[in-house]
Amino acid sequence: MTETNAPRRPGPWDPRPGDIAPAGPAAEPARAAEPPLDKGQHPAWAVASTLLLGGFIWAVTGSWVIAVALIWGLFVHEYGHVLAMNRLGMGPARIYIIPFLGGVAKSQRLPQSEWHGVLVSLAGPAFGLLAAIPFLAGFVVTNNGLWLQGVFAIALINLVNLAPAPPLDGSKALGPVLAGVHPMLEKAALMLVGVVVVLWGLTNGSYIFAAFLAVALFGHLRRGAWRPEGRPLTRGESARSVGLFLLTAAACAGLALAALMPVTGSPAEAAALGASYFEFGR
Repeated sequence: MTETNAPRRPGPWDPRPGDIAPAGPAAEPARAAEPPLDKGQHPAWAVASTLLLGGFIWAVTGSWVIAVALIWGLFVHEYGHVLAMNRLGMGPARIYIIPFLGGVAKSQRLPQSEWHGVLVSLAGPAFGLLAAIPFLAGFVVTNNGLWLQGVFAIALINLVNLAPAPPLDGSKALGPVLAGVHPMLEKAALMLVGVVVVLWGLTNGSYIFAAFLAVALFGHLRRGAWRPEGRPLTRGESARSVGLFLLTAAACAGLALAALMPVTGSPAEAAALGASYFEFGR
């Protein structure tokens, strides 16, 4: 939501030009109503949602390390969005935990430009990689490969978020670039990738993720204008958007390979093992 100071349209009972103003003290000009401040998720519901999400991950993976890593990584990822939103004048931003799905960072105001939107979208995956530091430290101290599962899980979740499919972060980073070429190119490319990601989730047993993404894709198809807010990207900003996207994706992939290297022993085997997680029908 944005604040507006536009004057209201005159009504039938408003005085017309040339009418005599009524006697009495001058009325104060009406102030534009400000949007209600987002107070954030209720603490009790936030705790319950976090426990439900953590328990669900533990039940699916059977690993407490992965469950803790993904919950911790989720908070760090979303806090990256919050930091960027607050820094770019979109705050105060809040984090909401969604049971069985993940989380979302909500801003108080829309971005002033699409470039700000790109920065906010990439701030989550980039900042989210910092969540791997405690798990890397655990592996260095104990030499126990169990900690590397947490590192890989954090790298993987941030990498998946970069998929250019609505409503994932990758669609908000690359969507404005594609729209700068032609609006239909953005819609066609993001929807095509979205359908592929939904099929990937279905064939790999990630039914909740696939259903969530399918609903989001349907919602985007029903939407009118895809980018009604903010100044469009310039050519220079489009180039920087693609560069930052590729740099963030490379950092996520590099961290994933670093987590697999002690297990496989060679970069080629680590890359093959990492790529296997993105195969259909695993």
